[in-house]
Amino acid sequence: MQPSAKASVPVIRRLPKYYRYLRSLKEVGIASISSRELAAQMGTTASQVRQDFNCIGNVNGRQGIGYSVDNLLAILERLLFGDGERLPAILIGCGRLGTAVSSFITNNSNGYTLIAAFDANSALVGRPISGIPIRHIDDLEAFCAQHHPQVAVLCLPRSGAQQISGRLVDLGIRGFWNFSHYDLSVPYPNAVVENVHLGDSLMSLGYRLRNGD
Repeated sequence: MQPSAKASVPVIRRLPKYYRYLRSLKEVGIASISSRELAAQMGTTASQVRQDFNCIGNVNGRQGIGYSVDNLLAILERLLFGDGERLPAILIGCGRLGTAVSSFITNNSNGYTLIAAFDANSALVGRPISGIPIRHIDDLEAFCAQHHPQVAVLCLPRSGAQQISGRLVDLGIRGFWNFSHYDLSVPYPNAVVENVHLGDSLMSLGYRLRNGD
């Protein structure tokens, strides 16, 4: 099922939140929900909920009943996870952050499978990380040529991420999950970057606490 209109980035960012909440409804046996009820949970308006659903497919609410939870979940699962085949991912940077992120990828049903991990530190090579032996970064080209990963998870300092991004695109990587503490921009039309700033959430929390929001 194809979306009825191209979803904007803000809409796409709301889809996982819809998905999590709808999963919780299904787990307690709730079969339908109104746009007003969804909006209250999402921190938005009923009109915005309806507009979001217009972008993602054939989502029709019933007067007096609302939206089918099962139907919404089926649409969202197809959009977020495709046909169920997990995207092969590699990890670059196996320090403390890389270790934590690798554990999250391998222990959550998120549509990805971690197939390799790389680091420039020779002392780490051969050690396991989330059940996968760490490889030296010099093995990157040979591995990618053989296994064709689609996603790179970057747990590197800023300079390292900048240097390796073009190299990864040349190796066929088209998705980047970037934890390098700056907004990576990859100047290739077919590459997609998701920049993650853990500190932003803490700063937002601090602002709200200090300013009474």
